[in-house]
Amino acid sequence: MLECFYPDEYLDSTYEIDFNEWHRKGYRGVLFDIDNTLVPHGAPADERARQLFGKLHSLGMQCCLISNNQLPRVKPFAEDVGAYYIENAHKPSVKSYEKAMEKMGTTRENTLFVGDQLFTDVYGAKRTGIRSILVKPIHPKEEIQIVLKRYLEKIVLYFYKRRKRAS
Repeated sequence: MLECFYPDEYLDSTYEIDFNEWHRKGYRGVLFDIDNTLVPHGAPADERARQLFGKLHSLGMQCCLISNNQLPRVKPFAEDVGAYYIENAHKPSVKSYEKAMEKMGTTRENTLFVGDQLFTDVYGAKRTGIRSILVKPIHPKEEIQIVLKRYLEKIVLYFYKRRKRAS
């Protein structure tokens, strides 16, 4: 029942993902959430994010930011890192994930999603049929509605980790 929220991978940070390996496996596009996935909530793109996107571009990978935030938050960040973007995405709606893949010219089979929330990011990726990587939030300061969801996420992650240990 909870499997629809289980990520394909769960890592400590976006910045530890081996994108060279994903490229070798045939992945050509990466969708990213912004807040608490790439930078702390509300922060602008930093040098670490710019370097990551530079590396992805050098590999020939397309990138798109997919965020439930509005244009004033998403567009400047996307311009700073050189990525496509979808603002006001209504994640976990499949429509925005499909629109992002269309912008990048990728498919479900060669697109990866990276985000920090189970009920929006991972669930949307799973519903769309793309591989998902859940990362731990960068910073503990979050909006109240996200703080409340984190309690439910802990329950789901407990069962996810238990299943991983058993397999």
